[in-house]
Amino acid sequence: MFLALMSHCLKDEVLEDGSERTVLSLPPALAPVKAAILPLMKKDGLGEYAEKIFNDLKYDFNLIYEEKDSIGKRYRRNDALGTPFCITIDHDSLTDHTVTLRDRDTMQQERVQVADLRRIIDEKTNFRNLRITSKN
Repeated sequence: MFLALMSHCLKDEVLEDGSERTVLSLPPALAPVKAAILPLMKKDGLGEYAEKIFNDLKYDFNLIYEEKDSIGKRYRRNDALGTPFCITIDHDSLTDHTVTLRDRDTMQQERVQVADLRRIIDEKTNFRNLRITSKN
């Protein structure tokens, strides 16, 4: 069963710009890590704010905190690991308390309130919402 799931979900995609990415598109409910917390950079208070968000959510969800390499490399690394969501903390986050939530499968990004993260991640990764679709 594990091998069937892995072979169905692991794929290489060619993006519009011609680059490739490896994606482990596990259903979010089955993904071992639900989200990655990614400060845009360590300095200017972004690392501390990201750690605060990580500490607020770590008891409810299995998370990764990562601040090494460029944001694009961190996105690609988490795509390959099967992490369904990346939460990016930038300079605007410090003033308006919003973060960028990136979906692994669609690569769509949206700004969401930090206060809504727990609810949003729960809705998107909850087993009650598990849908497995077949793409032929």
